[in-house]
Amino acid sequence: MRLVQGEASRETVFSTDPLEVAAGFREAGAEHLHMVDLDGAFEGEPRHLGIVAEVARETGLKVEIGGGIRTRDTVLRYLNAGVDRVIIGTRALESPDWLAKLCEEFPGRIAAGVDVRDGKVAVRGWVEVSQMTALDLADRLKGIALRAVIFTDISVDGTLAGPAVESTRAFAERVKHPVVASGGVGSLEHVRALAQLPIEGIIIGRALYTGAVALREALEVVRN
Repeated sequence: MRLVQGEASRETVFSTDPLEVAAGFREAGAEHLHMVDLDGAFEGEPRHLGIVAEVARETGLKVEIGGGIRTRDTVLRYLNAGVDRVIIGTRALESPDWLAKLCEEFPGRIAAGVDVRDGKVAVRGWVEVSQMTALDLADRLKGIALRAVIFTDISVDGTLAGPAVESTRAFAERVKHPVVASGGVGSLEHVRALAQLPIEGIIIGRALYTGAVALREALEVVRN
């Protein structure tokens, strides 16, 4: 399932078999897989841990998962289920000290999700928008031993209209953590544009499902 600009009312179901989709990505050359529990994001606790665990176990992909992860117990359950790393969104903003301790306890396994609407950080499944800017949150995260930060500009997410290159660049230069860009990719040209930024990776979702981007070709672009 994919949303457009984070709106639950604008969802599209591309497949009812996540394992089959993940296996297809693996066959196309993927090594990493980004997953989001959308129900968990809206409800504040995981709803599909079993599916995520099955994908991690059966495909051998390095799975990262986000959506409703707001307690240490939830983090531990995912890591014990074979997930490579978990993404903390809402609590990264609300509880930076807790996040820092989590990173110390599980080194290299914790990422932060920074989801931005009109320059401000959105939380709780993108339903609420805080008063903190993305760049201010970048400053707050600097001293925390995160494995990566997933940066999503909600205004372009799911649109295929192109990524928010400049806001992604500004955030990546400010945060000093490895950044993974998410949102808006709809062509190989978009992949090439993001590949010029000081970031570690790119998340592609809807474009793969619609066929606008072929995964093998996208991987070749970034590897070259």
